[in-house]
Amino acid sequence: MSPDRHARTMLPIPDRQPPGLTTYDAKDPQTSYPPIEVLLPPEGAPNVLVVLIDDVGFGASSAFGGPCETPNFERLAAGGLKYNRFHTTALCAPTRQAMLTGRNHHSVGMGSITETATSAPGNSSLRPNTKAPLAMTLKLNGYSTAQFGKCHEVPVWQTSPIGPFDAWPSAGGGFETFYGFIGGENNQWDPALYDGTTPVEPPKTPEEGYHLTEDLADRAIGWIRTQKALAPEKPFFVYFAPGATHAPHHVPKEWPEKYAGAFADGWDAQREKTFARQKELGVIPADAELTPRHAEIPAWTDMPDDLKPVLEREMEVYAGFLEHTDHHVGRVLDAIEALGVMDDTLIYVIIGDNGASAEGTVNGAFNEMANFNGMAALETPEFLRSKMDEFGSPTSYNHYAVGWAWAMDTPFQWTKQVASHWGGTRNGTIVHWPNGIAEKGGRRSQFTHCIDVAPTILEAAGLPEPTMVNGVLQSPMEGTSMLYSFNDADAAERHDLQYFEMFGNRGVYHQGWSAVTKHRTPWDMGGGATIAFDDDVWELYDGAGGDFSQSRDLSAEHPEKLHELQRLWLIEAVKYNVLPIDDRTGERLNSDLAGRPTLVRGDSQLFFPGMGRLTENSVVSIKNKSWSITAELDVPEGGGNGVVIAQGGRFGGWSLHLHEGRPKFTYNLLGIRSFETEATETVPAGIHQVRMEFAYDGGGLAKGGGVTLYVDGTSVATGRVEATQAMIFSADETTDIGYESGTTVSPDYTAGTSRFTGRIEWVQLDLGDDDHDHFIDPDERMRVAMARQ
Repeated sequence: MSPDRHARTMLPIPDRQPPGLTTYDAKDPQTSYPPIEVLLPPEGAPNVLVVLIDDVGFGASSAFGGPCETPNFERLAAGGLKYNRFHTTALCAPTRQAMLTGRNHHSVGMGSITETATSAPGNSSLRPNTKAPLAMTLKLNGYSTAQFGKCHEVPVWQTSPIGPFDAWPSAGGGFETFYGFIGGENNQWDPALYDGTTPVEPPKTPEEGYHLTEDLADRAIGWIRTQKALAPEKPFFVYFAPGATHAPHHVPKEWPEKYAGAFADGWDAQREKTFARQKELGVIPADAELTPRHAEIPAWTDMPDDLKPVLEREMEVYAGFLEHTDHHVGRVLDAIEALGVMDDTLIYVIIGDNGASAEGTVNGAFNEMANFNGMAALETPEFLRSKMDEFGSPTSYNHYAVGWAWAMDTPFQWTKQVASHWGGTRNGTIVHWPNGIAEKGGRRSQFTHCIDVAPTILEAAGLPEPTMVNGVLQSPMEGTSMLYSFNDADAAERHDLQYFEMFGNRGVYHQGWSAVTKHRTPWDMGGGATIAFDDDVWELYDGAGGDFSQSRDLSAEHPEKLHELQRLWLIEAVKYNVLPIDDRTGERLNSDLAGRPTLVRGDSQLFFPGMGRLTENSVVSIKNKSWSITAELDVPEGGGNGVVIAQGGRFGGWSLHLHEGRPKFTYNLLGIRSFETEATETVPAGIHQVRMEFAYDGGGLAKGGGVTLYVDGTSVATGRVEATQAMIFSADETTDIGYESGTTVSPDYTAGTSRFTGRIEWVQLDLGDDDHDHFIDPDERMRVAMARQ
């Protein structure tokens, strides 16, 4: 193979024109120029597919001994390798940013999720330009790049339609194609999708059979086929990151049905079954021990008997959801195989970006937003039983109980968010590359981490880490290539030091030993006081001595070793921007307390018709305070109808609309209760102002308030909202003017019938209750609104 002519440590590769004879006439026989060459990576660089599944514990997939059937993962593992000591960060956005850059999550500003970003460098959600993403490096070396699915790495103040788009996949992220969603989760039946940076609607409805995972697979298959048809000489890098199996657990009904009755014995028994199966498969050592259940996790026998059918159904739906996801990943694998390029494609299937999610409360949830608003008590056992048949359907936004999350993390302790213990951070991973891996069906037990993926791909492609990208000097990658282990099962592990931290839960691994401390419990959303960091109790485990599952705490026997590792954690924490440790959760949702920017400032916001898909972080927050909406409407003859402005959707939000010509305000509390105020008279034809004023009761969070509707300054209706959502309406639904995208707040409309039939001149949102005229002078509107911002 001839030496690579490109200086690939500086990207983009500089264009250098060699000196030579320049003729005057192109017809001169001496006129000669080298042919223009398409930029390609070094010869032998493989195609790359990285599949990252969401919120799956080590003990969920059948490929690693779990109860959820994943035949395509098993098929891939049979032709490749299973890594049983691969680690993530305990939360989704941090794992994704770390994996895509090859750096620790605090190094790239992603100490937690974007919604809880602060001004501290390790928690800002801002990736430094000294740490370019892998996709950018591959693209600038001649790869075709595409991402399909979830992107949770965009700072929340940059998620609006006006950007900036530096952190979006198809702009600063290095992906030439992006089709998916921005944020932590999405409605699988009715997602908020983007093609690049352009909002798009799903190609069909849930009633027509739409499901997000299938749509993402269709798009990925179409892109891969097109890429190989049009540019077969170029390798591809595809990042396939479905929203599955993050809550809400949405799946066509036929998939959970095959699991009917499979979980009747409960989560304690399920752990025993999974543990035995894991030993049969050899994915855990024969001497591994099953860790006990902690007191904070209820025993199955302690759950009310009349709730157990609901709990079973929650797990049946989840199992069907994971198998459904495996099916569509299998379709992508089949497409690659049909193109004849499977042997030359390096594939990672990482079964979970963290441990299984315990954010669904001890009973599970029909609408997980209830817990995120501190209102889980609204979902009583009676309510959950009444909704049991709807779990997984378009009318649900469901999650399973804490006990199932713990069972899906067998044989380890704890769950997602708990970065201290392997239950939060160890995820079964499959690597497949026939041209690069000789063994089929092998197991690898070297310690590895998600930051190792990027350097592995670069080494497999014969590419150096860049020292300069887009004129910016790059810091070294912090991960270690796994390539050394591909063909040597007994190779000494090279990644032998790794810190972990999430919301104060922290740990460190060094040469087989791990020291860990759990600081807070993930399903406790109450925001109560936590103990001081110095008072946290640390545990010590000897993995090199055979304790695969962190089952035997040796802190009392080896205090000096524990202190050594505690000091090592602190050194690593200083090195990678982990300090200051921040265990706040709810407070960090407030941008003022967190110290991060907001897109909109002040206490007033002006909207115009056609604006939409505005995330909650793109709109002034109206929660826990008094506020008003004023809209100037041109009502047609015969009366107006449709949405004037709506925030949120079926599972929580509010809407001001004209219903059969009458002004109406709907406050939808978590899809559980609806409060409606409606006028008795229609708005006449012509230009009129419709206004809603909400007078908050005060006295704390989530209180109710009075509603008054006005037309042209005259009161036309009064009503009351008994309770409100204190923290969040939705992770995926948006604010729309003149229509509703996604699901609708009020049952008066569907997304297809919500468009306003007249003309909206403007809509203004104001905080406070100091405007007593109940009418905005149109000539003063713009001046006042801009001044208040």
